[in-house]
Order: sequence, then C-alpha cells, then structure tokens
Amino acid sequence: MSEVFFAFLRLGLTSFGGPVAHIGYFHEAFVARRGWVRADAYAAIVGFCQFLPGPSSSQVAMALGLERAGWRGLIAAFIGFTLPSALLMALFALFLERLGGAAEAPWVHGLKLAAVAVVAQALWLMARTLTPDMPRRALALVAAAIALLLPGTPGQIGAIVLGAAAGALLLKAEASASSPMRVPWRAPLLLALFVLLLLALPLLPSFGREVALFEVFYRTGSLVFGGGHVVLPLLQGALVEPGWIGRDTFLAGYGAAQAMPGPLFSFAAFIGMALGGWPGALLCLLAIYLPSLLLVAGGWPLWRAVSHRPGLRAALAGVNAAVVGLLAAALYDPVITGAIRGWSDALIAGLALLLAFRVPFWLLVPACALAAAFAAWLH
Repeated sequence: MSEVFFAFLRLGLTSFGGPVAHIGYFHEAFVARRGWVRADAYAAIVGFCQFLPGPSSSQVAMALGLERAGWRGLIAAFIGFTLPSALLMALFALFLERLGGAAEAPWVHGLKLAAVAVVAQALWLMARTLTPDMPRRALALVAAAIALLLPGTPGQIGAIVLGAAAGALLLKAEASASSPMRVPWRAPLLLALFVLLLLALPLLPSFGREVALFEVFYRTGSLVFGGGHVVLPLLQGALVEPGWIGRDTFLAGYGAAQAMPGPLFSFAAFIGMALGGWPGALLCLLAIYLPSLLLVAGGWPLWRAVSHRPGLRAALAGVNAAVVGLLAAALYDPVITGAIRGWSDALIAGLALLLAFRVPFWLLVPACALAAAFAAWLH
C-alpha cells in the first residue's frame, strides 16, 4: 500500500499535461520501469476506463493500484495521485477569498483567457481522434446544437444518450480479444450502489445544502464522458446558472486548474473551498470521485467478460463523438462568452492557443495572467 501511495504521489506532483499525458506517464512508470503489469494488461485497463464516465486517468490509477495491492492499493493510488492538485486548488480558492474582489483582478481574467486556449486545444485534439469520419462529425455537430439549445444537464444527458444510440445503430467497431475472468460477488453490489446513489440523491434536497452539493458533484462524476475537460459544462450548468458561484470565480478556478499537476477533477476542491471551506472541499472532492471508485472496483471484472462485443464498442464511439460536440458548445458558452471582452483579450487568447501546442500548461497559464495584467496596465 505504501509503495502504491508514494509512486502515485510522485506522479501527482509531476504529471502535467492532462489525462492523455497521464496515461503515458503511467505506462513509463508501471509497465516499462516497475513492471507492475504487462503491456497488454495495461492496454486492457485503459480500454476499460474509456468506457466509464469520470476522470479516465484517475480511474487508470485506481485500477493499477487495485491490481498491485487490492482495495488498499486502489485507495492509496487515488489519494496519492489526487492529493497534490486538490490541496493546491483549495489553497487557490482560499487565496481568492482572502484577497476579496480578486476574482475581478486583471491577472485572474488572464486565467480565463488561458482556459479559452486550453479548451480549444482539447477540442481540436479530441476531434481529430474521436471524430475521424463524417458520420461522427455530424453526430458531434448535433450534440453541440442540443447542448446550446437545451442548456444545463438535460441537454448534456440527451446528447450523450443520442450519441450512444446513434453509435450502436450506425457505427461499426471491431471486436477485441478478452480473456475470461471470474466475477466476484461484490462487483454487482458495488455497481448497484453506484446506480442507487445516482437515483436517490436527487430526491434528498430537503436534507440541506451539503446533501445538495454532494448530489451535484456525485452526478457530475457519474455523467462526465471524455475526460476532465467535459466537467466544465456539467458544473457550469449545475453551479453557475443557479447562482451558487459566480462565473468569474468559476472560470478563474478552471483556468488555474490547467497549471496544476495531476487530475483536472481536483477542480472540485476549488469549488468546495469557495462554497464551504475545508469541509466543503473534502465533501466535493469525495463526491466527484466516489462514482469512479465504485465503477472501477465493481466494473473491472464485468468488463473483462463483455468488452469483446462490438455493439458496446460502437456505442462508445458514438458517445465519444457526442462528447466532442459538448466540448465545442462549452468552448463557446461559457468559456469564450465569459472571457473575451475586447480585441486585447482575443489577441492574448489567440496567442495562447498557438503556444499551447509547444509550451506546457504550467508555463502558459501564468503567462496569460501576466499578459492580461500588462494589457490592463497599458489600458
């Protein structure tokens, strides 16, 4: 357990670049260097996590910990990989609160401009991979239209369901080889608990603000397909539009999350700190990751039994195309509409996008903050 914890703690402190980069870091650390799993087993874990909602790189970390040290290894991998970025994001929220009005400062506006470049780059990279043909590009456009015409959770869920149905009916996927695996008795129970919480928590709003906040983040962790960037439209619809948190503060935290190592879902700690201090940060962080903990522990044996079926792989291809559309809609609103106020903002965001393919995010994000502060000083 301690071996797993310190291995992932090191990665949580150093793994910049988002979930795709994290997958590469994990392969180098646990397949090539430590030999915890073979290359084919690692590929099977990555494929399994692509089928799940939630943060894919964190789920790969949980599965690797589960393979290495059982239940304790799963928890150790989650804590080690998440702790550094979660603490940094919570401290950043505390910093904004102590400053008072810092959310309106020019350098904070620069963080929102960095978010424009980061989301645009993620959209470009995801579209190249997930929409390689015209049917999936058309599906992405339809999903974007649904998300813009029906803002909030209904449109997002509708786009994901449409993507799964269209993928299963219209797309083709090759079957993959899968070795049989015995399904432990606890696996269906954990998956049933995941579904029970997803259905029951929305029925408990009268139990207080904390329960409502837990429900928002648990639902978000249960419905986000396509990686950490897709958390933006879901949380924006659930928290900004009802007025729980201001748009400026929300986008400032999202922009700052790009400069942090580790998983982007640690953005939940920033929101929780802004809404309820350290208890709120812990509550939101546990709520957004709990679905992944249940799905990885309960779903991995079942995945080995059914992952060879081409129908499920085709449905996933449709969901991935819909995710591209959701991200495109989020790039327009709230990212661009909330950040671009004039020609200087457009210039900074455009230059950041050009540099995003060559400069690491941990340099790009503070550079945008300094550029926005300098532009305000000139103005």
